Amino acid sequence: MRPRTLRTALATLTAGLAAAGCLTAAAPATAAAPAAAQGRPPANACSPAVSLTGFTDALDKTTYDGAYVGNLSALAPDRRGSLATLSDRSSLFRLDARTLRPRGVVTLADESGAALDAEGLVADLPHSRLRSSGGTPTGTYLVSSETEPSVRRYSGTGELLGRLPVPDDLRTAPEGRGRANGSFEGLTLLPGGRTLLASMEYPLDGDPADLVRIQSWQRTRHGDFRLGAQYTYRTDPGLGVSEVTAAPDGRLLVLERGFTAGVGNTVRLQLADRPGRGTVLHKRLLADLADCPALGASAKQPQPNPLLDNFEGMAVTGRSRGRLEVLVVSDDNQNAVQTTRFLRLRVRA
Repeated sequence: MRPRTLRTALATLTAGLAAAGCLTAAAPATAAAPAAAQGRPPANACSPAVSLTGFTDALDKTTYDGAYVGNLSALAPDRRGSLATLSDRSSLFRLDARTLRPRGVVTLADESGAALDAEGLVADLPHSRLRSSGGTPTGTYLVSSETEPSVRRYSGTGELLGRLPVPDDLRTAPEGRGRANGSFEGLTLLPGGRTLLASMEYPLDGDPADLVRIQSWQRTRHGDFRLGAQYTYRTDPGLGVSEVTAAPDGRLLVLERGFTAGVGNTVRLQLADRPGRGTVLHKRLLADLADCPALGASAKQPQPNPLLDNFEGMAVTGRSRGRLEVLVVSDDNQNAVQTTRFLRLRVRA
């Protein structure tokens, strides 16, 4: 969370990082296709729509180029062959998309040089129909912070380029009705690159206990964003929205999360409407991750399933056999009883 320039050269990795490319294997990929064709659940199924293809804890409690590789709250597809992942302590890492090994790190800061409570991330890549004409350049990072809340734009080297407008009612109290540590948690760009969405984690003061706001922005012809429509989304009882990411057809994959001391985490993957057809986003459950096979995972504190942890980041990384490949990461809060864990899921949306 302290300003730092981007380090693109690979540093010597710790012994733990050396194993980062090896996800704990699920069943062979070929096993899922015949089962699906016969109407049976896929191998290592969490539900009829979701299967677990692997997990890795190899980055847990490691460092890269002097930065702690943890507190990870967001994931985003980056340039070819890489992913971006964001620590809520303001470190932005670039990872090899196949091995998940870090390739570079940059630290972000706000206008005064202070650290962010960074939660959401979009790699705003160049798009053939979205060439900047003297306005904000493409190929930058959009980062949400739940402190104010805010959405800021950064260059690849961590330079602060600008800030998007935020409606007054979403601001953290007393300026608005937002809950401290409960505002902008998820950030995603719809296919085509013209609509940006930020999801609140918890309801505004005065809203129903299960109602979460999702704010949109529309890209202008100069590449900047102006405020757009606001949507509502209903969570399951007691849960908040920890991440939202767009599927290729514009519908939203939503990660709902909760925690109960002595019991552990609840993590559910939902599929919501594509924004734009009314202001209420309806959803259906894809999977409760407690129903996934553990595949040998271990937990450092009580959990309904030892695979579970504080999952906060999610990205669609590709397609396989008609299903989406989805990567999920947990935020270990730099806590000895939590784990930085990546899950690979195969999702039929």
